[in-house]
Amino acid sequence: MNIAFFLIPKKDVVYLKDSATMRQALERMEYHGYSAVPLVDSQGHYAGTLTEGDLLWKLKNTPDLTFGNTEKIRLYEIEQRTQNTPVSINAKISDLLSRAIHQNFVPVIDDQGIFIGIVRRREIIEYCAQLLNSQAKES
Repeated sequence: MNIAFFLIPKKDVVYLKDSATMRQALERMEYHGYSAVPLVDSQGHYAGTLTEGDLLWKLKNTPDLTFGNTEKIRLYEIEQRTQNTPVSINAKISDLLSRAIHQNFVPVIDDQGIFIGIVRRREIIEYCAQLLNSQAKES
């Protein structure tokens, strides 16, 4: 089995450019109900994962920062406290699984480090559940 089996392609993923503003991130995350989103740089490389916690810490630790002026803060200025390590599209499934244990989603990159999509923990669990159900029916 190959990682591509689980891949949600970039075109179907909510992600942000690291040059987007803090306000854009807040609004997009609220709209979609996400607590974390992948970031990409201007060349399309995976640049990390932005979490609600990162935004809250930035708000807490920046004097005079209010929601009204979050459009002045670029996402590349925000410290990412959690490092979601990406996996190569050519990696072994065991590499994907070891990351999915600790991450709700695993960013997937190509050989040049370009962000091509994500694998959500949900799809992995659903696949495992189907396997277990199939095995139970056979016995």
